[in-house]
Amino acid sequence: MALTPDLFLCSEDAADVASWAHDSISSAADGDDGWILSLPETGDAEADRHVTDLLAAESDAMPRSDYLARFRDAASRHDAVKWILKVNEFYRFRPVTAYLSVSYLDRFLSFHSLPAAEKGWPMQLLSVACVSVAAKMEETNVPMLVDLQILEPRHVFEPRTVRRMELLLMAALRWRMRAASPFDFLPHFSRAPELLARASDLALSTRRVVDFLGYRPSEIAAAAVLCAADEIADSSAVDNGDLMHCFDKWVNMGRRW
Repeated sequence: MALTPDLFLCSEDAADVASWAHDSISSAADGDDGWILSLPETGDAEADRHVTDLLAAESDAMPRSDYLARFRDAASRHDAVKWILKVNEFYRFRPVTAYLSVSYLDRFLSFHSLPAAEKGWPMQLLSVACVSVAAKMEETNVPMLVDLQILEPRHVFEPRTVRRMELLLMAALRWRMRAASPFDFLPHFSRAPELLARASDLALSTRRVVDFLGYRPSEIAAAAVLCAADEIADSSAVDNGDLMHCFDKWVNMGRRW
């Protein structure tokens, strides 16, 4: 479906949109060492139910299955993702905020094509809206819309224009903004801060490469943990036996989906 510029106009105000509550997974800043993911202490049965629910909801986090086959404008996506990640780094947003921002972008583009425009302002507008919505979902302090448009963007949009794009974005994604991400799965593999911090960086780095878009969040989380565990194999914080037990259990659970 192609979008025309007049579709960016609507009468609603983004302030009328209901707020969202944070889920059980949290993160905390540890100085300059990055984000440390944590999961509340739960029993095995409750943790299994949580993973089962996440596996069932993974499809909501994926772009359309034919997105990669139809993908044409790699340069525009590369520039958009680069800008999104830089903004997230500038404001020290959580890794999940950056991940969701790019996920929103790809999910939207897999269902809609942006109107052709000189200098690519529709992609820039979509990028700003993706960062804004993700920040509102995950951050406690969200910059004003004008302040989000930093790092020498080609275009700067009025707040009301961004809010209209936010509403168009959320409607296009059927208001499923809290889709599963690798950061929902990572704490189920290990509670070792060093392992989780490195796996978090690896999971986020996959957003730069379109080839990873065909993999589910749980698969990205599993691969990131394996790579991180291999990098810090000498660390006493990593229990490879528990790690493989978790993988085996997930394989059996995942067969139902």
